[in-house]
Amino acid sequence: MLDALDAGEVRRWVAACVQSLDAHRAGIDRINVYPVADGDTGSNLLDTLRAALEALLRAPSADRVDAGAAFGVAARGALAGARGNSGVIASQLLRGMAEALRGLDTIGGPDLRAALRSGARMATAAVSEPMPGTMLSVLDAAAAADGGDDLHGVASAAASAAAEALRRTPEQLPVLAEAGVVDAGGRGVVVLLDALVAVVAEQPAAVVAAARARADEPDGMETRLVTAREGGSDLYGYEVMYLLHDTDDAAADRLRDDLDRLGDCVSVVGDGDGLWTVHVHCNDIGAAIEAGIDAGRPRRIRVARFADTPSAEPQRYSRDRAVVAAVRGEDLAELFVAEGVAVLRIGTSEPDPYALLEVITGTAAAHVTVLPGDTGLMAVADEAAIRAVAAGQDVVVVPCASPVQALAAIAVHDPRRRAGDDVVAMAEAAAATRRGELVIAEADGITWVGPCRAGDVLGFADGEVVLIEPGPAGPDAVGRAAIGVVDRMLAAGGELVTALVGQAAPPDLTDTLSHYLHQHRPDADLSVHRGGQPDSLILFGVE
Repeated sequence: MLDALDAGEVRRWVAACVQSLDAHRAGIDRINVYPVADGDTGSNLLDTLRAALEALLRAPSADRVDAGAAFGVAARGALAGARGNSGVIASQLLRGMAEALRGLDTIGGPDLRAALRSGARMATAAVSEPMPGTMLSVLDAAAAADGGDDLHGVASAAASAAAEALRRTPEQLPVLAEAGVVDAGGRGVVVLLDALVAVVAEQPAAVVAAARARADEPDGMETRLVTAREGGSDLYGYEVMYLLHDTDDAAADRLRDDLDRLGDCVSVVGDGDGLWTVHVHCNDIGAAIEAGIDAGRPRRIRVARFADTPSAEPQRYSRDRAVVAAVRGEDLAELFVAEGVAVLRIGTSEPDPYALLEVITGTAAAHVTVLPGDTGLMAVADEAAIRAVAAGQDVVVVPCASPVQALAAIAVHDPRRRAGDDVVAMAEAAAATRRGELVIAEADGITWVGPCRAGDVLGFADGEVVLIEPGPAGPDAVGRAAIGVVDRMLAAGGELVTALVGQAAPPDLTDTLSHYLHQHRPDADLSVHRGGQPDSLILFGVE
């Protein structure tokens, strides 16, 4: 559980938003009913957050130093790439959060609460005629939530309050009640906040989203979510959007008034640094653009006709699902390949996120689950996943601190399940697998259980040293250490011990371990594989 968000976690949240919106886009688009169906709210939010993520990926290193700066980059990217009313509102949410967090290296619980309140205020200010029962109502509820001062408490309280406010939207807009739906933009807000909870809880976004679907949504809700053409009257047939430069606050106010006379759903919002985004539903396209020319210098003009049906996207992927693992050791890699996993083999050099990205994209799969083989590969996996998500691929990293946890995840992988449910099952299997390890101390040092000398055998359980077997590390010393670690791990329960034998392990080590378990732990089965890992004598997993 994170205590604070740094710049890397901010970027991870935006990537999780893109990933979650991509998964929910069709459901949000499909249920637009107010006032006419044009089915683009989910798509607009996705495009807007994808623009924010791309801005973060392109940002110079100076803008990646602190969390506040990262929010500022995301807000500017979202504003420049905003699509539709919901996209404009989302960009202003990010801008408001960025202003509240300016200059902060990290973001704690009180900081996040202040940021959400600032973001909700700025989002409301972006709309000419705010209506209850829309995503603004959901944002207001999230900002007003009270969940203590720790980061997870603030994030989870905001997400829960948003979900509850979403349920109430049909009570606020009668047309929603008549159709039996909730607000589309509000549903998008819940998706964004669920992604935030996932990042703070250090879980894949799909895990929290699936938990929300199972625990919070009534039966049948998933096929009934959301509203319309993002608001406005069906008297207007076109949506006009453009970016505006070389203007000021007074000219922007005049432009807003001019557009109010032409149509509805008007927003003229800036990033505080000279760039403005303009949005209106109207019938006179030329007048909307001319008003922008009078106010400044429009560019990137986009016009959409509501009556047009978007053409189907070309098929980009040749398969639905794939699993990718990053592992150290040739034998270990072959073990994963035998299970149908695409593998990045990590050698002695520093791991490269672009090499892993190449493996991910090379699967040609729409959904990819990534299993990093140890804690040292988590950052590589996250970086590769973020870049794949920005390019439109659905990629989830399941946290694995050891190859034995990755093997446990693969054991429950079932491509016949829904992708989100499969990720949940794999993440739960990995988390439920306790891990152990034997290594030879390279130098004298101090551990949790006392001092060690170079050449001693160190036994680890779940990342902590639990025993020291004095060196030299001969077969007897290694055997005693292996028995000691497994005995301690089984004391907490377990029915299966998985052992991955490293390059430097004594040849009779697994025989020694098997004999001990047969004599003293007959209720525990032993599964042995040749891992070939260079940095540990043996790895253990207990389930």
